[in-house]
Amino acid sequence: MSTGESSRTVQVAVPTPLYRCFDYDLSAGQSAPPGTRVQVPFGRRRLVGVVTSQDAAADQRPRKCVEAVLDDTPIFGAEDRALIEWTARYFAAPIGEVYSLALPVRLRAGQSAAWSAPQAWRLRDDHPTPARLGRRQQAALDALRDGALGEDELRARSGLDRRGVERLSALKLITAAEDASPAAAGTAARLSDAQAAAVASLTARLGQFSASLVDGVTGSGKTEVYLAVAAEVIARGGQVLVLVPEIGLVNSMADRVRARLGRSPRVLHSGLSDGERAEQWLAARAGAADVVIATRSGVFVPMPRLGLIVVDEEHDGSYKQEDGCRYSARAVAVWRARQRAIPIVLGSATPSLESLQLVQAGQCERLVLPGRAGAAVLPSVRLVDVRAHQLEHGLCHESLTAMTEHLQAGGQVLVFLNRRGYAPAVLCHSCGWVADCHRCDAHLTLHRARNRLCCHHCGLEAAPPDRCPDCGDRNFVGAGAGTERLEHALARRFAGFPVLRIDRDTTRRVGELDARLARAASGEARILVGTQMLAKGHNFPNLSLVVIVDADQGLFSADFRAGERMAQGIFQVGGRAGRAQRAGEVLIQTHHPDHPLLQQLVRGDYGGFARMALAERHETALPPASHLVLLRAESTDTDRPLEWLREAATVGRQLFHDSVSIWDPTPAPMARRAGRHRAQLLLECARRAPLQSGLPAWIEALANLRNSRKLRWSLDVDPQSML
Repeated sequence: MSTGESSRTVQVAVPTPLYRCFDYDLSAGQSAPPGTRVQVPFGRRRLVGVVTSQDAAADQRPRKCVEAVLDDTPIFGAEDRALIEWTARYFAAPIGEVYSLALPVRLRAGQSAAWSAPQAWRLRDDHPTPARLGRRQQAALDALRDGALGEDELRARSGLDRRGVERLSALKLITAAEDASPAAAGTAARLSDAQAAAVASLTARLGQFSASLVDGVTGSGKTEVYLAVAAEVIARGGQVLVLVPEIGLVNSMADRVRARLGRSPRVLHSGLSDGERAEQWLAARAGAADVVIATRSGVFVPMPRLGLIVVDEEHDGSYKQEDGCRYSARAVAVWRARQRAIPIVLGSATPSLESLQLVQAGQCERLVLPGRAGAAVLPSVRLVDVRAHQLEHGLCHESLTAMTEHLQAGGQVLVFLNRRGYAPAVLCHSCGWVADCHRCDAHLTLHRARNRLCCHHCGLEAAPPDRCPDCGDRNFVGAGAGTERLEHALARRFAGFPVLRIDRDTTRRVGELDARLARAASGEARILVGTQMLAKGHNFPNLSLVVIVDADQGLFSADFRAGERMAQGIFQVGGRAGRAQRAGEVLIQTHHPDHPLLQQLVRGDYGGFARMALAERHETALPPASHLVLLRAESTDTDRPLEWLREAATVGRQLFHDSVSIWDPTPAPMARRAGRHRAQLLLECARRAPLQSGLPAWIEALANLRNSRKLRWSLDVDPQSML
């Protein structure tokens, strides 16, 4: 560490739910410029925080001292700190929690931020013939037969982690190489006129801030547009950050980058080990990654040469974090692009109403890809009226007949139901008793393979009862269908066709999701059953039929965004069909075939739906025509949340005056979850500025309210879920 003055005081952001930084003194010989990690005492704990500023000590008040300075140079530069501090201000989040969120787990714990370029490897000339190798080890050896590879590329191709590579070295199968063989970039795909126009428009804006919406139907080649622009950014010496909403989309995007650009991207997501995540983060920070592909929190990764940001599937709700620091990665990405004076590309087949509002306001350019790439055409869409029809595990005769026809013709079928488990409720057929979660206002879901009743809200698990607790009978039935039930039913009915289920329950093990997606893409699995994990971004060339089992879930929700999400989900999952040579068909099972929203979807007119929905939002003064902040409170005491929120509303009306509408507090739609009673209070304003300017004072007042420490409360700026 370099030497500094002992009289200097630093302000440190520590990972606590407090809306302030804390002063600490530096000891003689210590120096901690802004952006440096330090270890500090905090109550009875020792925490790792980040220095936000430093000043000469203005008074002689006793302060605690920094115990250790952890970095020789700041881990966050000035631009990175500005991004983090804007996020904390805009989303009304504790500054220390946002700094912590922006760091990998190992760096939050105070481990070293030292990074060195990875080793290159080649096959040993005298390597022995191994008696037995694992699948990934063999894949690594096969990958090296064409020449030396950098460790990142070797690990990406084989699936090994660093220890796995070191094990091959210990077995004397591979050895260090001076350098990796240069990877050749793939041949660029032939672009359609619309793709070429989009690439030309985006390339012309490099080196300056611009926001562009690539609005292309499913299968229109949006990724090829991203890659063509990324190639130009890299040729000019820049880095590219690509955000995707789901872990399952990271590897497929990485494969496309590797094949098209000849570079191994760095990847950041929660499925990596702590060590791998820290390594990838530090490589990006060092400028050693031309492309970084990341899920939500990757929006904060330091990239010194950043030249382009891409937000794929920009409409997806996964970009908004719903607990802790409730930020939107899409909004942060737009601010970061403006800060760095670089373009941001938002891509979707079903753009969010917020993005379409920006287009209408002239703040975002819209680039339309109206048709599918190559010879593929959009699938036909048909509503299936299931009223007065007998359903077989949720499927009607018409859907089952269509499945038979497509399977016999050599096609692949996707059955979509966004509800995992075997049955969403278990009841006694004799007396009507229902298995409920005693901690939540929700039924327990039956997971038959594990023989467990599970709450999908709080995680409670219990064995199914042997007898009904009310009447003593054993006459239990599972009400409704989940993906597990569909999987069992379809395996029995279509015994000659392999069935593959892809949902959170079947993909918990490391590597399982990628393995199942590979089986789906290869056509080995002829019937796919899954949730929203299958609804976006994936390419299954043989898929010719999509059956949407329950399209009515979003028609009558208390959440005003439910219709938008439902339309996006149906368009996205339906868009998996007919993406190659086979014609595609989509069947939507519904009890409400005359509903205007479903009629729009049958016509394949997402644009028409979006215009109608946007007009409704303006008529009702709901986002994006207005701006919301949701204050939530929860407690084990039944009445305390509502009482506290009434006090919060009174204080808020005094502070905001008439510039902001403050609704009366109400119980949350799920009034009890995880044993806590929940309530919420909504703030609404036609303009963003009055909300933002008044929030700091209101937050300070909330912290000082009576009973503030006897319950949990949180603020959600621009809430995406009202439930």
